[in-house]
Amino acid sequence: MHKSTSVLLVDDQPIIGEAVRRMLSGQDDIEFHFCQDPTKAMSEAESVAPTVILQDLVMPDVDGLTLVKFFRANPKTRDIPLVVLSSKEEPDTKYRAFENGANDYMVKFPDALEVLARIRYHSRAYTALLERNDAMRRLQESQNALKNELDEADHYVRSLLPAKIPDGKISADWIFKTSTSLGGDCFGYGAIDGRHFAAYLLDVCGHGVGAALLSVSATNVLRSHSLSGVDFTKPDQVLASLNNAFDMDRQNGMYFTLWYGVYDTQTRELSYASGGHPPAILVSNGKYQKLKTGGIVIGGMPDAKFECKTVSVPENSKLYIFSDGVYEVDYADGSGMMGVDDFAAELAKPAPKGVSKAEAMLRFSQNAQQKELFEDDFSLCEITLK
Repeated sequence: MHKSTSVLLVDDQPIIGEAVRRMLSGQDDIEFHFCQDPTKAMSEAESVAPTVILQDLVMPDVDGLTLVKFFRANPKTRDIPLVVLSSKEEPDTKYRAFENGANDYMVKFPDALEVLARIRYHSRAYTALLERNDAMRRLQESQNALKNELDEADHYVRSLLPAKIPDGKISADWIFKTSTSLGGDCFGYGAIDGRHFAAYLLDVCGHGVGAALLSVSATNVLRSHSLSGVDFTKPDQVLASLNNAFDMDRQNGMYFTLWYGVYDTQTRELSYASGGHPPAILVSNGKYQKLKTGGIVIGGMPDAKFECKTVSVPENSKLYIFSDGVYEVDYADGSGMMGVDDFAAELAKPAPKGVSKAEAMLRFSQNAQQKELFEDDFSLCEITLK
């Protein structure tokens, strides 16, 4: 039979050992161990792993209070309930025993029923502590494993982000900061053919694993141009096809917003469509223009129609695509939430010397809310069309 309680008695007197043994005899749940040599008490405790230690205070070779300190200093015994035994009811001795780490104090010897009650009480408390510690250890291991998996997922999501383009007729820069381990934003850009250059940014509702999975799935479709029968130079076709492919009823109720634009390098015209997404901002000659159509969120309604608009792009213009997390921040002074026009007006200003415009806008929003971390993902792409 498994013994739920294990008692180690440390006392140099065999008569005390026999007395305790008799008190505990017949108790099927209690296993008794007796150590008569106090110099061997530590090794004995490590060997039998008791759930309660009974220890005399007056013994040869080792002072009882010193032994209490030794038990508390040893990582293997420091949490085991320790009941000191004394022949006298002395307040000063009690005080020093508790100061050194004793859990209880008994004058040798109370009634057997009291001894049994104290032993079981302390043993249950220690067993509960061990179980709680074990549960915490397993929880920590599980959390560590989950963190490792989330880190791998985050690494994969970031691997989908495009390389920055430092120079050329079209250059690109971006900032991406998630508000949680896994965000729901993703973006991309690149040539469709020798004439057309596409750029897009999507924002999945919510955060975490589910949002990241939907974001990755939609991004991979856009990257690979894998929508059957769709002309990816036509933004309205792209959004309509994505809307049907990612119906929220088949995505656990999740949807995403999207801005998708295509720049014609020969005509310098930018065609674009948006589905529930903040406007892109086109900055030319120190002024900004908001680029937005009135489409609903992607996945919200089957067979929804999306509008495509076109704008001419002056030389050396900058196109900014972003998620609402970049500007929907509460001003630290309590004056309310930043609006898209406040953010756009700042975009139209030159960047400080030595700082990229993308980095400057990150600092702008952080300064507005007076904190570094954001409530939502911060995603901003800057595309320069020379």
